[in-house]
Amino acid sequence: MSIRDLSVLVQRAKEGRRCTVVVAAAEDEDVLVSLHNAMMQGFITPLLIGDSDRIAATACKAGITTEGMELLDNREGAASAARMAVAIVKERSADILMKGHVSTSDLLRAILDREAGLRTEQMLSHVAFFVSPYYHKLFCVTDVAMNIAPGLEEKVQIIQNAVKACHLIGVKHPKVAVVAAVEKVNPKMEATLHAARLKEMNQEGSIKGCIVDGPFAIDIAVSREAARNKGIESEVAGDCDIILAPDIEAGNMFYKALNFLGGAVSAAVVMGASVPVVLTSRSDDERSKLYAIALAACLKSSSNN
Repeated sequence: MSIRDLSVLVQRAKEGRRCTVVVAAAEDEDVLVSLHNAMMQGFITPLLIGDSDRIAATACKAGITTEGMELLDNREGAASAARMAVAIVKERSADILMKGHVSTSDLLRAILDREAGLRTEQMLSHVAFFVSPYYHKLFCVTDVAMNIAPGLEEKVQIIQNAVKACHLIGVKHPKVAVVAAVEKVNPKMEATLHAARLKEMNQEGSIKGCIVDGPFAIDIAVSREAARNKGIESEVAGDCDIILAPDIEAGNMFYKALNFLGGAVSAAVVMGASVPVVLTSRSDDERSKLYAIALAACLKSSSNN
């Protein structure tokens, strides 16, 4: 079943095994509300790490209770809470890791610790799924939050993470549009050179499970009409499932433009660790936070099958 509404993720999560979400430094009002909503939907059990008094006070301020949520008291600071949360995941006592009131750098430091962390052979990258009123199907944008200026090999791994996420939610052979400012290779524009090489690597079989094409300007990636008008013939153009941004600046601006100007709804996770990581932005609305948790639950359930 294809996904045309992100609420489908919630339904799928409810049909799967109930997941435990461990939250590093859970003294965050928005995070607690999103966890409460997901718990009331019946597909997660929250495990909160942090100062239990502050967590309770924050929940009260938000108009919810922590009833049904497990609390593990940690008053040694957010970095300590992050390490504790990662250790719980590593012990297989939790299925999903979620960022609370802790800096991204402290959380990543705990995840990437060579001895105690959740490293895999893949690098970490952010994968954001969108449903837009102006596009005919679900699509994702990557990487808008983790890797600042990825080189060619980093982009290979970013594509692999996004392709894996697509496979796990049922997009069997995703089409990857490698975007740049133009649709022609220009030696002075590194993004176009990367796009051409990534396309070649896909054709050679180095990048599997998807179709890669580019460089495409963003209109070519999402509009069949724009592609026709510019004389571009490609099964990816106007029908992409994954948009690979050239760098974090372009990706992040596109991500926020979709949410704030484009009427889109999103759900995002960090891929590449041993479990999905929910790392929501304060600018994400309640629906996006709920959908992000549901997405993580769907990914975890599918990876266990």
